[in-house]
Amino acid sequence: MSVAVSMPLFPLSAVLFPGGRMQLQIFEQRYLDLVRDSMKSGEPFGLVWIRQGSEVAQRGQASTALGDWGCSARIVDWDQLPNGLLGITIEGEERFDLHATQVRENDLVVGEVTLRPDPGPAPMDAQWQSMVDVLQSLEAHPHVQKLALSPDFCDAWSVGWTLAQLLPLEEHLKYQMLGYDQVELLMSELDRTLNEISGEG
Repeated sequence: MSVAVSMPLFPLSAVLFPGGRMQLQIFEQRYLDLVRDSMKSGEPFGLVWIRQGSEVAQRGQASTALGDWGCSARIVDWDQLPNGLLGITIEGEERFDLHATQVRENDLVVGEVTLRPDPGPAPMDAQWQSMVDVLQSLEAHPHVQKLALSPDFCDAWSVGWTLAQLLPLEEHLKYQMLGYDQVELLMSELDRTLNEISGEG
């Protein structure tokens, strides 16, 4: 039985997948505090998609409509950017379900979450080979190379999540894909989406 735990949240208008990486600029004090605490403790924080509203919430309020699930994130790199802001690279780890939120005195949103079980590796079906080909072509792009991703091409979950992270999809579609617990649903949706992008849908 899963036990609810408290996790600091980083609401964002983007979706993070397990194994995916994302670069962020940090400028609000509450998130500078979050990054400092996460780096000091080694504990992850939760990245959760904003359904509607702003990434800059009203003081003292969780004034955004947050998704019902998200992904824990760990900081894997950081640097001071030319504009003087803190830049971090985060990597997705575990999916979670979000049950409730509260706002701390420093305006940081904290969630009550339960971590979803790791689905474990799923064998790649031959019909999904085209998605491996697309992912390998995306890895040749300089921007993707900078992220230093390491997908497991023999694991359908890893291929699907990494592809969903990199493709220029609407964030609400990525959010839906993050919530799938059957790899067949994820790969079927990606296949349909890729056909639409290529004009074959």
